[in-house]
Amino acid sequence: MFAYAHLVLHLLVPVGVAWLFFRPLWKRAALIMLAANLVDLDHLLASPMFDPNRCSINFHPLHKMLPISIYGALLFLPWRPVRLLGLGLIIHMLLDALDCGF
Repeated sequence: MFAYAHLVLHLLVPVGVAWLFFRPLWKRAALIMLAANLVDLDHLLASPMFDPNRCSINFHPLHKMLPISIYGALLFLPWRPVRLLGLGLIIHMLLDALDCGF
């Protein structure tokens, strides 16, 4: 049951952030932040691909600390779509960290 809630949060939180903070362009902002969910393609490299008891942070290649720090750095670049992608990636990592008990 919690796995479904986790997936729903990956959809609702970026849309909510876009609607609250980027109101004039919230649909575009939401789409860019939702595109950050493609970071989960690195789960295809894991065996088993889905393990409800596994913490994604520091396990999957795109969920390690170096890439996460790069996602944070994207927030400071001048081009808005890149900042929104960085925000979506950081939101994604924070939601994944909830599964880890952080």
